Amino acid sequence: MKSQVKALVVGGGAVGTSIAYHLARAGWQDVMLLERDELTSGSTWHAAGLLPYFNMSYATTHIHDYSIRFYKTLEEETGLDAGFFVVGNLRMAQTDARMDEYRLYATTAETCGVPFEWMTPAQIRDRWSLIHTDDLKGAIYHPTDGYINPADVTMAMAKGARRRGVTIERKWQVDGYAWKGDHWDVTLTKMVEKGGNLVPSDETTIVSAEHVVTATGNHAQRTARQLGIKMPAIPVEHQFIVTEPDPALVEYRKSHEQHPVIRDADAKWYVREERGGWILGPYELNAPARFEYGVPDSFRADLFPLDLERIEEEYMSMIHRIPSTETVGLKDDFNGPICYTPDGNPLIGPAPGLRNMWLAEGFSFGITAAGGAGYYLAQMMVDGEAEIDMASLDPKRFGEDWMTTEYAARKNEEAYEHVYILHHPDEERPACRPLRTGPCYDRQKAEGAQFGCVNGWERPNYYGPKDAPDSFDHDARSFRRGGWWQYAVDEAKAIREGVGLIDATAFAKHAVTGPGAAEFLSGFTCNKLPNVGRINLTYALSAAGTVRTEYTIVRRGEQDFYLVSAGAWAAYDGDYLRKAAEDYMAAGGGHVTIQDITSQWGVFAIAGPKSRDVLTTLVRDADPTTALSNKRFPWLSMRNIELGMVPVMALRVAYTGELGWELHHPIEMSAHLWDRLMDAGRPHGLKLVGGRAQNWLRMEKSYRAFGHELGRDATPLEAGLDRFVDCTRPYTGKPAMLETGIRSRCCTLLIDGPEDADPWGREALFTEDGERVGRLTSGGYSVAFGKAIGMGYVRPGLAQPGTRLKVRIMDALWDAEVTEDSPYDPKNEVIRRDG
Repeated sequence: MKSQVKALVVGGGAVGTSIAYHLARAGWQDVMLLERDELTSGSTWHAAGLLPYFNMSYATTHIHDYSIRFYKTLEEETGLDAGFFVVGNLRMAQTDARMDEYRLYATTAETCGVPFEWMTPAQIRDRWSLIHTDDLKGAIYHPTDGYINPADVTMAMAKGARRRGVTIERKWQVDGYAWKGDHWDVTLTKMVEKGGNLVPSDETTIVSAEHVVTATGNHAQRTARQLGIKMPAIPVEHQFIVTEPDPALVEYRKSHEQHPVIRDADAKWYVREERGGWILGPYELNAPARFEYGVPDSFRADLFPLDLERIEEEYMSMIHRIPSTETVGLKDDFNGPICYTPDGNPLIGPAPGLRNMWLAEGFSFGITAAGGAGYYLAQMMVDGEAEIDMASLDPKRFGEDWMTTEYAARKNEEAYEHVYILHHPDEERPACRPLRTGPCYDRQKAEGAQFGCVNGWERPNYYGPKDAPDSFDHDARSFRRGGWWQYAVDEAKAIREGVGLIDATAFAKHAVTGPGAAEFLSGFTCNKLPNVGRINLTYALSAAGTVRTEYTIVRRGEQDFYLVSAGAWAAYDGDYLRKAAEDYMAAGGGHVTIQDITSQWGVFAIAGPKSRDVLTTLVRDADPTTALSNKRFPWLSMRNIELGMVPVMALRVAYTGELGWELHHPIEMSAHLWDRLMDAGRPHGLKLVGGRAQNWLRMEKSYRAFGHELGRDATPLEAGLDRFVDCTRPYTGKPAMLETGIRSRCCTLLIDGPEDADPWGREALFTEDGERVGRLTSGGYSVAFGKAIGMGYVRPGLAQPGTRLKVRIMDALWDAEVTEDSPYDPKNEVIRRDG
């Protein structure tokens, strides 16, 4: 065995072999793959091998698309048949809401270039006569996917990897990782067979690796403990059964090609052919999480006992959908562990707090994702970034410090049972909630708040009726304008016309201090640093020159900075910030201290033409009437003020684009400050406002949002943020940003859409001649213009104001026009309003 390698991949399932293959194909010459048992002995061996395109995530759709295209090339390259049956994938709908879900999904597929067809019940019945269609509304059909033999495709990738120089070692278990400053020492133990079990021998060795990738599947919790990190990848039981041959199917196949993979999403199952019979795979309720604290040493390529009672409803619905299965016996059954994460998408990217340690864990659809995961992770490792934005799959997206094993297990069970539950774009899943709550949670709930969950924090999405039943929010969800829509309209209007109060406590907040703080931040971000008492919006760039993180920087002192970023990305932003500071100090820079102070500070945002009037009644100052004037408190400045008994770091900014302030305060005083603001606001008609109205308002100002317009696939110049980019000095990512040029351009569009639906921010954009030229990244409704609004990317020449385009909403094309940036108050006169 080699003792030193460039990259060590731990885990010999489909995901691990794909990563090793793609690292070698990308040019790394010294790659080793380790497997503690035999290749495919984890979840790969009992996977059903389906290759579904369907996914609401832009990044995951690209990953699935790459896998499906890549697997079709393996036989030509390796000589091994990967066992790919391109039979298509028929996803049926029993309800209009399900068809709306497919229409929304289709916009993501369209922007990624994934082919699909719409089918009516009659077309389904005419083509596949064994399917009962009387109660169907329609279906979406992917003709280019199907299913594959998991073992065959894994062995084909392993052979391709070996041909490219990868060393594959079996029966070696990792027992420890140690970072040595520029490489990892990985302690290995030889595993041997004993009495049918796999047990450690006395033979050990150490392999030094510049980079390590873990693709350990069901063993992810053991890996996490070895690395000293938290990782919400925990397996859940998944059952599927194989029937005896179905005589009707056998007869059908005498004159027809193989059936597509059939999915009845409303019945919560998939079915495919298997040697004249059928495989039924349900996603039922109450499937338990397993191995929360690690896989027992005795568990190898094993299964759990089948629980047929748990899947009885799904089994009966298969008989309803395919009547010929009623008299067919059961041939085989499988109940094995499949690793999940709280949102069902994998963890792909750098491990939190560690150098050159990469995670590829939590693959609930591992065969579908394996090829693409290897391809894009190899790009991240070799080139510094992938060609698509992988932030939505980053291992740190769930936070870290607050997350527990119990939380991950219960959320993963929920993700499993939600595989076929309607994926409303405004869905809020209930498991493990509420968990992280601000001090005003109960007050907000009493006012009718309907909460969303951001990084574990409960945050009001909107305020419904105070006397609404517990089911109100669920009933309000829709793929069109949900029951919450009018409430959000009223909240947005209140900020444009009067005054509104928003709880923004979930914002991520970091303090950057020390003698090297200013120099460090100057090289870390692309905008000039603000003067003391002032505020700047700035961006930390990736090595590829794209937007890695957005920060609002408040300069409290010469070497004292307060950084605010998106609440959903607290761990993601903080990890990047800390690692960058470590690099700066290692290169000889002055000392820098980074503190995550998110939970120490509450934040309320007050905005609207009357916001100054409300605050003036509370501010304690020698001259309260001028304390908040432009002269004493100009736009983009910070002042420490007192609102009643509460010391407040007030920022003259407003994400809504109205006159307003962010009120950052000691979190233990939040309830008191909330009550005082409510009392002071009542005479002025103050209205409580949630995140959905705020999101609409920021689009009227063309404010870009991280994870939407801003990400690792676009530079700040492509995002149209030239005014926040200082090209007069060096900083991370600047050369790559300038070299990249402008591949596409962010723009804002006003849309003449349908009366009952707005865009969600994933729709394809077309010219009036029907050519697809871009996609939306945000969407909603504009109260200022009385129509739908969106932001997105198009070819540079089409981003000019007045350009007429088309946007697909609910499978129809609607007129859209590119507007000037900040169509509401383009000269920022409102936000600078004096008083």
